[in-house]
Amino acid sequence: MSAQPDHAPVTTPAPAPGAPAELLAQLRADKRAGSWVPAFEREWAAAIEESRSTFSLAGLYEVVQDWQGRLAHAPAVDAFVASGYDDSDAVDLAELRRRRR
Repeated sequence: MSAQPDHAPVTTPAPAPGAPAELLAQLRADKRAGSWVPAFEREWAAAIEESRSTFSLAGLYEVVQDWQGRLAHAPAVDAFVASGYDDSDAVDLAELRRRRR
């Protein structure tokens, strides 16, 4: 009998070393660049400061992954908004994610 768990924890792979610069270039090319670029830069700067004090890259990875997700889902969000559906009962998923920690 093995003492190993019967399931492996899901780990997200680390972003490529050039991912932040590539992501920033994509954000600058997006129609939302005026608001998204400063927001990304703020989050990135905060993650760098956290990384310096904790010696962990997790916060940096999280910022990259969050923004990659925002870019990837932006077309679907645009289509939803253009469709006129009522989203007033929506749940802030970022808030739910913070609560899970």
